[in-house]
Amino acid sequence: MARDYRKEYAQYHGKPEQIKQRAERVKAQRLVDKNGKDENDNGKADAREGKDIDHKKPLRSGGKTTKSNLRIRSIKSNRSDNGK
Repeated sequence: MARDYRKEYAQYHGKPEQIKQRAERVKAQRLVDKNGKDENDNGKADAREGKDIDHKKPLRSGGKTTKSNLRIRSIKSNRSDNGK
């Protein structure tokens, strides 16, 4: 059975809360890319390639998307602690 992307978007990704969270993640990526070095000119900061951007104080706990609240972590470590 094929995946129903339209239904999935309507039930989860299209909700205003999820759209706002996505916007914050993109804002964090742009902030890191703007301030980081990009020697291979692919649009991403070299330190961010293959890694995740983590909010030290999670957004759900009142954290902000500022340079001082962001850090670059490996995908495994960032996703395994679930923001703890």
